[in-house]
Amino acid sequence: MTQLITTELVELDQNLGNAPESVIRHLASKVAAAGRASEIEGLFADAFAREQKTATGIPGGIAIPHCRSAAVTVPTLAMARLNPKVDFGAKDGPADLVFFIAAPDGADQEHLKLLSKLARSLIKKDFTAALRNASSEAEIVELVDGALADKPAAHAAAAPADSVPVAAGVGAAGGASAVGSSPSSASSGAPAGSGARGPKRLVAVTACPTGIAHTYMAADSLVAAAKEVGVDLQVETQGSSGAKALDPAVIAAADAVIFAVDVDVRGKERFAGKPVVNAPVKRGIDEPDKMVQEALAAADNPHARRVPHFGAEEQAEHEAEEKGEHIGQKLKKALLTGVSYMIPFVAGGGLLIALGFLMGGYLITKYADTIVVQNSLFNLPTEFPDNAWGPLGAYLGAVLFKIGALSLGFLVPALAGYIAYAIADRPGIAPGFVAGAVAGFMGAGFLGGIVGGLLAGYIAHVVGRLQVARWLRGLMPVVIIPLLASLVASGLMFLILGGPIVAITKGLNGWLSGLTGAGAIALGVILGLMMCFDLGGPVNKVAYSFAVAGLGAATIDNQAPWQIMAAVMASGMVPPLAMALASTVLNKKLFSLAEQENGKAAWLLGASFISEGAIPFAAADPLRVIPASMLGGAVTGAISMAAGVGSKAPHGGIFVFFAIDNFLMFVVSIIVGTVVTALSVIALKRWAVKKTVDTVEPVPVTV
Repeated sequence: MTQLITTELVELDQNLGNAPESVIRHLASKVAAAGRASEIEGLFADAFAREQKTATGIPGGIAIPHCRSAAVTVPTLAMARLNPKVDFGAKDGPADLVFFIAAPDGADQEHLKLLSKLARSLIKKDFTAALRNASSEAEIVELVDGALADKPAAHAAAAPADSVPVAAGVGAAGGASAVGSSPSSASSGAPAGSGARGPKRLVAVTACPTGIAHTYMAADSLVAAAKEVGVDLQVETQGSSGAKALDPAVIAAADAVIFAVDVDVRGKERFAGKPVVNAPVKRGIDEPDKMVQEALAAADNPHARRVPHFGAEEQAEHEAEEKGEHIGQKLKKALLTGVSYMIPFVAGGGLLIALGFLMGGYLITKYADTIVVQNSLFNLPTEFPDNAWGPLGAYLGAVLFKIGALSLGFLVPALAGYIAYAIADRPGIAPGFVAGAVAGFMGAGFLGGIVGGLLAGYIAHVVGRLQVARWLRGLMPVVIIPLLASLVASGLMFLILGGPIVAITKGLNGWLSGLTGAGAIALGVILGLMMCFDLGGPVNKVAYSFAVAGLGAATIDNQAPWQIMAAVMASGMVPPLAMALASTVLNKKLFSLAEQENGKAAWLLGASFISEGAIPFAAADPLRVIPASMLGGAVTGAISMAAGVGSKAPHGGIFVFFAIDNFLMFVVSIIVGTVVTALSVIALKRWAVKKTVDTVEPVPVTV
């Protein structure tokens, strides 16, 4: 197995700047210089993105920046002993010991286990003291190799992970391992908060996004804190190195559960009904003693929050509450969930309608039903006006158009159904679809679908929380909740809410249909700015959802929704195309090697209307890339709307040319916006120079 750390990856008592960014960049350069990464910028971007999600400083003057990255070719540790210290976000102050863990995307399990073992060793005071006293790089390497060669137990009192049986559905494949304090430790004395039946027993799950460092350090910190008060604590680590899950018998015997996680807990239903303490994984490292005491208190509190019984109760809302989301965040998540499930119906339907128009002509809207019902491949229509493809083309065009129209008919029900699903889990789907169908029937459009979905979801959520007899629980998710939620939500739509929403929808459609001149151009500018603001993020999705939802109302006489769709798609294509133009053609020197490689891929991504192709550029330099992208997107949106460009397809970019009216101006608007953004980002990179925080020269790298 390749050695994880060598003397050339160690930096002792150096000034590497005054910010985590400079330290991480320097260590990334050492990894690349050692031939263990293909390039610096990609590795730095991945590591710093992870740092921005959760600070990697831990108590004791230590920081463990880490990441998985496609730039890493060999699993690697780089270490720096800093002078002066740098603040990595730990509560007790800045860090002087920094370990940079760089793992490839496809790192093997043995390497991941070693990387995780190092992270666990860093909470041992004797090990960190030896690192601080080491006099040479070779001594550091020897200390680290010694820590990696230890037995896999977290500490002397830890039970071997392999002694814990595998629970159904979770195991090595799921990346979960179990560690814990010795059961005998619980009998040494009654802990604080223990009940009448004897010492308390706790279980915990730790997990972080990368599953390399924080997952295992939090587990060991919690075990150590529990041992100090004589509590039996078994921990399941859902990390990358993979082992075994908690025994169901251990979970059943536990008085409370601790979730120290930054991601969803796999197999969460195993803990249903247990009092729960939930916090980010870093708190399990910083304040393990407090989390243990909170869990002990929850075990004695009949009103403590508990892990829900999934199915009858909605999972999504509970997890949102646990993570401290406010009502706006929950609402946004529900709406985006509805949109994400709705888009496939609209994408397929829109393209089929476009093909129907291509083969059958615009008059297909009037004759499609008749042709499909009265004709077949063996009985082609004999009369169909103005069709260049002949009887076969007329028939196939009618079939394609009708399939697309039926698919597009699911737009509002699917939107409403999956909004309700995001709020109330599976019991909310049927009431949501019914409420959406009511909205479509009444002509309330996508606004009615949103209102109906929210109503159905929250009513299903409320009904699902009702305490019912055991014999009735099995009927709740499949009969009672759908029945009551459908009745109430759809009834409210029919009796009270539908009429006003229909009026608003008609007014909005009338306003959009009447937009001409400056009004249409202003709308194009706004949509272009939104599409380029966060490149696939919430603001981008709002603009895109607005355009997609309007397609269902488009007709030959009301082409405004098609024009809005065209402006949105053209604007969304600009950022990746502009970054490709700037980094591969106009001025390569202003971009890193990684960005130049990303630029080559961005040509195709931009042409396909995948705005996320510009994210690598925005992540590395947001203050220049995003404003430049917004400027070009606004120009493109304005030109597209002014020229009356229309798109019957909701996605596909340049490849759905057959579905785009005035295709020439569609291309012109994209080219102009792309050039504007490319020139703007180059100008900003040349003249809007940011001050560097690094105080050391970058290490030369030969890749």
